[in-house]
Amino acid sequence: MNENLFSKVNIDPAKTNLPDGTNLDTAAECARYNGIIHKLGGIDLQLLGIGHNGHIGFNEPTDNFPATVHTVQLTESTINANSRLFERREDVPTQAITMGIGTIMKAKKILLIAGPDKAEIVEKACFGKVTPEVPASVLQLHPDVTVILSAEK
Repeated sequence: MNENLFSKVNIDPAKTNLPDGTNLDTAAECARYNGIIHKLGGIDLQLLGIGHNGHIGFNEPTDNFPATVHTVQLTESTINANSRLFERREDVPTQAITMGIGTIMKAKKILLIAGPDKAEIVEKACFGKVTPEVPASVLQLHPDVTVILSAEK
């Protein structure tokens, strides 16, 4: 995030927070990150992407909306999508620490950004049934969401 976003925009790095995916004690890391969010009074701006399967953050399709920061097993489609970022497929993480849907939904403002290859899932998320099978669909219930769907790659 620092290399690809924060260093390229006008933001104070001290006002950005991320979970430490290298911490092997994931339960402790989830608690730490949840604590930071709580201590700071929540999230002002939640920037999200969307996966081809409708995930936001790394909240994969499931039968419920996870509430808080948690560890998740990534689906094969997410692992495949992320493989472009690694030299070898074996190096792609199979788990992630992610903010829960409950925490995301408490953000003051949500910005969802997607490329043209995600148009179909964005439409399903924005206009379909709200269901944890398409996690991004829950954003329909948030009072302040902006969706930007790029027409170009």
